[in-house]
Amino acid sequence: MEFYATFWALVPPLIAIALALITKEVYSSLFVGVLFGALLFAGFQPEATMNQLIDGGFVKVLSDSGNVGILIFLVILGTIVCLMNKAGGSAAFGEWAKAHIKSRVGAQIATVILGILIFIDDYFNCLTVGSVMKPVAVKHRISSSKLSYLIDSTAAPICIIAPISSWAAAVAGFVQSDEKGLSIFINSIPYNYYALLTLVFVFGIVIMKKDFGPMAKAEALAIKGEDPGDNEEEVSTVQNERGRGKMFDLIFPIIILIASCVFGMLYTGGIFQGVNIIDAFANCSASTGLAIGSFIALIIIIITYLIRRVISFKSCMECLPNGFKSMVPAILILTFAWTLKAMTDSLGAGVFVDTFVKQYAESFSFLLPAIIFLIAIGISFATGTSWGTFGILIPIVVSIFENTDPQMMVIAISACMAGSVCGDHCSPISDTTIMASAGARCKHVRHVSTQLPYALLVAGISFVMYILVAFIRNPFISLAIGIALTIGALFLVKFLLDKKENVKESK
Repeated sequence: MEFYATFWALVPPLIAIALALITKEVYSSLFVGVLFGALLFAGFQPEATMNQLIDGGFVKVLSDSGNVGILIFLVILGTIVCLMNKAGGSAAFGEWAKAHIKSRVGAQIATVILGILIFIDDYFNCLTVGSVMKPVAVKHRISSSKLSYLIDSTAAPICIIAPISSWAAAVAGFVQSDEKGLSIFINSIPYNYYALLTLVFVFGIVIMKKDFGPMAKAEALAIKGEDPGDNEEEVSTVQNERGRGKMFDLIFPIIILIASCVFGMLYTGGIFQGVNIIDAFANCSASTGLAIGSFIALIIIIITYLIRRVISFKSCMECLPNGFKSMVPAILILTFAWTLKAMTDSLGAGVFVDTFVKQYAESFSFLLPAIIFLIAIGISFATGTSWGTFGILIPIVVSIFENTDPQMMVIAISACMAGSVCGDHCSPISDTTIMASAGARCKHVRHVSTQLPYALLVAGISFVMYILVAFIRNPFISLAIGIALTIGALFLVKFLLDKKENVKESK
């Protein structure tokens, strides 16, 4: 084939990236990249192009059992979220929290902890935490800007470091290596600086009570009862119904979902064939395990709701199509990204990149994680999707390092995922950012503008860490340095703000 293992093999993803940056629209950009890949593979012959596009592309990736498992998990997840809202469990939990949380700091810490506990999926996270904690935030005069920031900072960042999540399954599917994809994901967690340091930063900013930038102004006005970011008229995608449900009807489904997914992953890893727990997790099929676990959880949740009579059978069935609709954006992005990956594989992109790197790039490979981090931020910010971003970049990263430096491959994959989450976190067109705004009933532009300085500060620290880690190579030492830098930055901010306040008082 004329274009096999040449620079042309990289052109389809480059086209997708360029179009995404120009149009700020990911679906058409990915499709054009897929189409051009099919044209190259078929030598620009119309009939062969169509066969490659359909049979060698969309049909191939959608008939893959691992990919189908991820799609099943997403649809069931959306259904479970819909069921919890319909039953009134989310609303009941919010009322309980409103009555029992006594301080502003306590309310913010509770929001963060709830966000961390709901680590299965960022959609699940945003669709639950916002609706549950909004009444608590209103009671303690926490601005909608701050609430949306807390939701956004514990959605994608926690999902991208949780081995039992839709994100882990997606990343494992994008990684094509001799190692198991989930094992690579687990090894990459200590190097995922943006996600880990964002969680450190969130706790620090809440405990120190020292907001800065536009967020400080929003919080000051909220304390006075004037929240500039509040948008009560906004029709939220996470609106709850106050039915017969109790707090149990939120907590029980979450526990069952997590437990069932853990069981499903251990089952596919051979736990019942005598394999120990660690090896079972490392060798499991994440997509199949999540599909099995979520299906078991869905059945248990529906039966429980029907026995408790908090929701009718008809209402349960109505949640199936509604849950599917909520996950359509993620399904589309995954389908296009998988197909683009299939096109680059068929064109021999891995062979070309591996050869090129061995000849030219080994001398500056230590800078690649930091560069990849910045590239991922740019693509994810422009397109509003982290999944689409690391769906494009991870196969390229694996091709560069798989046969030369496996540890650097893990670090570079982490940089790719961290940058994707960072760009998604900052992007005004990100679905997660939009849902965080909706969940907090916050004006979307206000949420983006108030959260941006916080995200950029953590991104700067993460960039420094991706330069240092290329030399340190120890995941725990480098992570400790990153945490120290983050805490140091928080104390510096506190010192500067205190100094500014003292100057004002002296005048």
